[in-house]
Amino acid sequence: MSDMNIDINANKLNQTSNGLVGEDMADVQDFFELLKPSVMRLVVFTAFVGLVVAPGQIHPFTAFISILCIAIGAGASGCLNMWYEHKLDALMTRTKNRPIPSGRITPDQALTFGLILSVGSVTMLGMLVNWFASAFLLFTILYYVVVYTMWLKPRTPLNIVIGGASGAFPPMIGYACVTGSITIESLVLFLIIIM
Repeated sequence: MSDMNIDINANKLNQTSNGLVGEDMADVQDFFELLKPSVMRLVVFTAFVGLVVAPGQIHPFTAFISILCIAIGAGASGCLNMWYEHKLDALMTRTKNRPIPSGRITPDQALTFGLILSVGSVTMLGMLVNWFASAFLLFTILYYVVVYTMWLKPRTPLNIVIGGASGAFPPMIGYACVTGSITIESLVLFLIIIM
């Protein structure tokens, strides 16, 4: 009987040392939740608009890859945002059940996941579409994570206004996937969203 208790306690200790306990272990849905899917839907829509209104043509497969990479980059930003804010999220009723504060995903797992998605989306967009759009996607991820999440959010209530630029960049990235540049037309798309 005591050997059985030791095995059960050892198993609990192993799960606890990984930051996960019993049935609260992460599943695919928890990792998907880190990507902030409701935000991703808006990003996909606005990036698609940028792709469609851009002058020139883009192969349907390249267009699909473009939207996929932009969506993954947006999800990576959301994941890194949740990683950075997990301690605050644990204190708020609205966010305490998110995957990290609830203990289903460790902060290290979320950080690793977010970084892999960031690097993967930027690299794939550059290799398969164009490097200008890729650099713009990288800029957008960094803007959201560093400027908005880490710098503006804890310092000013204007964080939504200034940080909102990261949400207005996707149509410009979609546009850049077709043209390889930023033009006055893509800036108009940005202004329509930001205002």
